[in-house]
Amino acid sequence: MKIVEKKIWPKFFKLVQSRKKNVETRLADFKISPGDVLVLREWDPKKKRYTGRSLRRTVRGVNRTYAHVIYPPAKIKKYGLMTIELK
Repeated sequence: MKIVEKKIWPKFFKLVQSRKKNVETRLADFKISPGDVLVLREWDPKKKRYTGRSLRRTVRGVNRTYAHVIYPPAKIKKYGLMTIELK
């Protein structure tokens, strides 16, 4: 089991915290596997700093994909994307 830390914006943090959002789509520029722990640290994009709040969720599954609109096409082509299912 590995622990992976990532930033998450407040509106998405709240959804993951309430368990209304159980999937994270991320640029696949890091390794993560089922059973690993994803630590999501709330990041305030306006103040450009962490809020001090964080969540720990166990990864249930990881699926790779290449179609999405959030990330630049060149980055998607280089790394691909992954959908991380959270428990």
